[in-house]
Amino acid sequence: MTFRPRPMRSTDDLLAIMARLRDPDGGCPWDLQQDFATIAPYTIEEAYEVADAIDRADFDDLRGELGDLLLQVVFHARMAEEAGHFAFGDVVEAICEKMISRHPHVFAAAEADDAQAVADSWEAIKRRERAAAGDVDTSALAGIARGLPEWQRAAKLQKRAAATGFEWPGLAPVLDKLAEELAEVRAEVDAQSGPERLTDEIGDVLFVCVNLARHAGVDVSTALRRANAKFERRFRRMEALAADAGGSLAGLPLDAQERLWDRAKAEERG
Repeated sequence: MTFRPRPMRSTDDLLAIMARLRDPDGGCPWDLQQDFATIAPYTIEEAYEVADAIDRADFDDLRGELGDLLLQVVFHARMAEEAGHFAFGDVVEAICEKMISRHPHVFAAAEADDAQAVADSWEAIKRRERAAAGDVDTSALAGIARGLPEWQRAAKLQKRAAATGFEWPGLAPVLDKLAEELAEVRAEVDAQSGPERLTDEIGDVLFVCVNLARHAGVDVSTALRRANAKFERRFRRMEALAADAGGSLAGLPLDAQERLWDRAKAEERG
């Protein structure tokens, strides 16, 4: 038998698959039941899985995760086409136009000497686009999406404010502010305050932590993702150590669990 390799699939194939899945006549019941609101959480989840594959430098996995993310775009575009709003081609056209208009130093006669100049130009063009669309909000904070993860929105708010000069001069005062906010949390705990007050004070701590990461040049999502991975790795090792001793982690008192945690940490450090 002569082997004939399968031809490379195209975006048109993916669009046709999604149209078939959403076909009321014989399509997939689950896909037909979905709408923009129900699919949105999957879109966010797939974006994070892309980031996770990048963080692990797993490029085989990244290929698959990018496909999953592309599927989300195709899914939303298909539902929009069914509703008469726009089609996938309109999505492509819009992003092409945006990339051309926001890179005048590449596609026109403008100049940008470095990455910061490009970023400044990008923000200026966005402001002009909002004004042309009738947006009358002239605040430096205008246009920051409310649907972002809150840590990301905090970072954007801080960066926009910093562009006006409202900025800490370095890491030291941010650390001082963090100590101040932690003290306020402790005061509320000591006063046995309710969840409303603690929510406000802990929110202040988290906001300052985002500011600290921004000043240090650290991506908050990457830092927290690594912290989560570290915790999971060490906790699973604790469970294994408890099992090796013939017991269960859940059956140990806290001080014994802490000793296993210290042992897991020590093993990682060699």
